[in-house]
Amino acid sequence: MRLDNRQPVPESLRGAVLALGNFDGFHQGHQAVVGEAIGWAKAQGRPAIVATFDPHPVRHFKPDAEPFRLTTLEQRQELFAAAGADAMLVLHFDSAMAAMPAVQWIEEMLVRHMGAVGVVTGEDFTFGRAKGGNPQLLREVGAAHGLEGRTVGPVSDAGGTVSSSRIREALKSGDCQLAARLLTRPFSIRGRVQHGDKLGRTIGFPTANLDMANYLRPLYGIYAVTGRMPDGRVVHGAANIGIRPTFDPPKELLEPHFFDFAGDLYGQEIEVAFHHFLRPEAKFDSLDALIEQMDRDCVKARELLAGLS
Repeated sequence: MRLDNRQPVPESLRGAVLALGNFDGFHQGHQAVVGEAIGWAKAQGRPAIVATFDPHPVRHFKPDAEPFRLTTLEQRQELFAAAGADAMLVLHFDSAMAAMPAVQWIEEMLVRHMGAVGVVTGEDFTFGRAKGGNPQLLREVGAAHGLEGRTVGPVSDAGGTVSSSRIREALKSGDCQLAARLLTRPFSIRGRVQHGDKLGRTIGFPTANLDMANYLRPLYGIYAVTGRMPDGRVVHGAANIGIRPTFDPPKELLEPHFFDFAGDLYGQEIEVAFHHFLRPEAKFDSLDALIEQMDRDCVKARELLAGLS
């Protein structure tokens, strides 16, 4: 179930334990926070709700920031539900929310609106006007209203703290495996298939064109990918992400070519998961040279994906 902070909360979901954060990507660190909230809620027989901000506060304060999202709301809702949450609360971050003092934020949003009895955050979580709220304030103010606060420390590995920033840097450098390890699944872009210029089908490589919308742009180049079809099937393929320098005019697209697939995907939603970076984008002197390279890319992608179901 999806809740909206601008709408009343159903009575059945009041008295919940809330996991509070951005949770973009829902990586190992986020999973630890949400897991604590779900475990706490189940132990007390209460609903577990995951609250996430949309738009991301960065987009509010820096509207011209480059696309950086690792997940859409729809993807997050599915991930939270799979983790065991009863609902997702969308906190619409706007000027009013940005200007709300932290104490008011606790009393109005968490206590009155949500009727929450418990809140779990990361140790470094901040909220309220000028980031004036933190877990300590949440515990102090919440105590007067029967609201208990807990924190979960960061999750780390040999490379440091698991964070959305670290995942973004990995994807920008083409390191799909590191991103997948930190996320616990491959980075995936979901979108509707658009009509393109149909060049791919004329050279034997039909593609499904996707607008990348607000997603972070991984390193431009060719990837071994899998695609989840509208009917749930998973197929293997190779994808170009970038501006297609061989063709004019340049146009930024994600263009997956799925092996041994025949079907009309126009207007349908698919999800493309990035497994291996094969090579950077390149400009070719001739169409024949491009086709030869694409053949090699597809052979390599098939080899790399052979172990996947």
